[in-house]
Amino acid sequence: MKEKTKKEKSPNPKYNMGQNTWFMIKLALTSGEKKVIVLSLLSVLTAVALNLINLYVSPTILSVVERRASVSELIWTIVVFVLALMFVSAVSAYVNMNAIFARISIRAVVTNLLNRKAATTSYPNVDDDQFIKLLAKSRECPNSNGAAPEAIWITLSTLTTNMIGFCIYVSLLSSVQPLLILIILATTVISYLISNYVNGYGYRHREEVAEYERHMYNISACARDLGAAKDIRVFGLRPWLEDLYGKAMDAYTAFQSKAQSVYIMAKIVDLVLTFLRNAVAYAFLIGLVLQNGLGVAEFLLYFTAIGGFTEWVSGIMSGFNTLYKQSLDITTIRECLEYEEPFHLDCGEHLEAKGDSKYEIRLEQVSFRYPGADQDTLTNINLTLHPGEKLAVVGLNGAGKTTLIKLICGFLDPTEGRVLLDGKDIRDYNRTDYYTMFSAVFQEFSLLAGTIAANVAQNDVGIDMQRVKECVEKAGLCTKIESLPDGYDTYLNRAVYEEATALSGGETQRLMLARALYKNAPFIVLDEPTSALDPIAESQIYQKYHEMTSGKSSIYISHRLASTRFCDRIIMIDNGGIGEEGTHEELLNKGGKYAELYEVQSKYYREGEGEDEEENVVGKDA
Repeated sequence: MKEKTKKEKSPNPKYNMGQNTWFMIKLALTSGEKKVIVLSLLSVLTAVALNLINLYVSPTILSVVERRASVSELIWTIVVFVLALMFVSAVSAYVNMNAIFARISIRAVVTNLLNRKAATTSYPNVDDDQFIKLLAKSRECPNSNGAAPEAIWITLSTLTTNMIGFCIYVSLLSSVQPLLILIILATTVISYLISNYVNGYGYRHREEVAEYERHMYNISACARDLGAAKDIRVFGLRPWLEDLYGKAMDAYTAFQSKAQSVYIMAKIVDLVLTFLRNAVAYAFLIGLVLQNGLGVAEFLLYFTAIGGFTEWVSGIMSGFNTLYKQSLDITTIRECLEYEEPFHLDCGEHLEAKGDSKYEIRLEQVSFRYPGADQDTLTNINLTLHPGEKLAVVGLNGAGKTTLIKLICGFLDPTEGRVLLDGKDIRDYNRTDYYTMFSAVFQEFSLLAGTIAANVAQNDVGIDMQRVKECVEKAGLCTKIESLPDGYDTYLNRAVYEEATALSGGETQRLMLARALYKNAPFIVLDEPTSALDPIAESQIYQKYHEMTSGKSSIYISHRLASTRFCDRIIMIDNGGIGEEGTHEELLNKGGKYAELYEVQSKYYREGEGEDEEENVVGKDA
């Protein structure tokens, strides 16, 4: 089992509620969404104003009646309160409606930041289990209107409203009996501490939850993969996939049931404490009425104030509980956004790739070991890719060919040694700039859900159509594309567009060649992209690449040795190092492992051809 590349995170949150609140405020200020702060403050003011109006409306009107004031004064008092309620309610409704869109905008900003992190993170993080799980968990945090990045603004507004109301009611009730305030506070704080601990249950077990969710996601992705549709049907994999998903779902459901049981117990404790708190408060107030003879208006004011004070205190505690849970989600988001980047992605020396320039790449004493591995995949590699040279890298499966390419392209850094571009360590360069030096087609390549032109240009804005057509023509795909009804505007990827066209394997390879030609980078890299094609088709594709990349430095990887015989130099990776090196003819003349492997492959293909011919003869005789 692969070990973690980084130490496990502490179960305690990395950031507290105050730090995460300030993070969201800064995000609003720096992202151009300042209106969410203004609207939240206005929401607080209108909420406090509405509460005070409702608090004083009945006692004030009752006081006017007790004084036997004139009818006109009574009517005027009622009209003033009604107008105040109407005005403040209208303002509150307007503010709250606009605040919804402001909060959504902030959530969208967070989502964009996470997507950018996933799209631009250093390549080693893509293979880091800790980062993958953290990214999956963080992407769930802003996935709804009730998610923390959006809902926290409601929580902060409500919490601020409760705190202002608390201060106002404390000043009002302190004139009656300060002990009453202490009783309410004590019971409420106890309830808060219990709830606060329980609400952290999910965060303390977040790694366990992420594991369940990742299993379910991977199984679902496999079931939805159109490329696996034939395998699922032919091998009858549906029951197996359903069984795997069911087991993962059962484990996830069991955990959630256990978590809900914990939450329910906390709610029961909270209800008991709330009952005790309210019972003491109302008993004390009734005692004051009986002993001190409070007036009707005062009784109603204090009666309402005690109920309101309890709500303020409960609201504050509940607000902090909610803020704590939302803070945990925001902590997860921040941990993902701030995850260590081993490469210079936003700094480092600037590098400008020029397609017509000549560069040299040199590996000096390069060794590489994957995290958790017992031994090096590559050891003491010394290799120079000369300007304009065509280099082939061959070897058995698992020899380290793809790892070598990842080191050259800057996806990985050596465990030991250096990779140099024109004599300078590539770690000194801005890594994003360094990637512009390469046009590559890997074993797994991507087709954008867009037009053919967009896939060639790898962009949908400012496409040079003349250049697209030239590259497609050089790649030998012009006739196919121009035969389509929509030509270069034909959509690819049927997972997104129902009317999309599906290209054959060879046609897709030629499209990848056109894409590489369009980029016009100094280096061309092919990492066994034709492994699914037959030997003849693969040879034709490689020859096409050879012809179209004349004068450029190129690296070709293939497990079929005959496909790369046109290269200037061939290296064979064996036992973690360069076992043999030379031209195709030189390696055959040496009679080493390259020649042995070539003979085995040639014999296999010759036998295959002989069997085909025999079958054809039998067929004719029949």
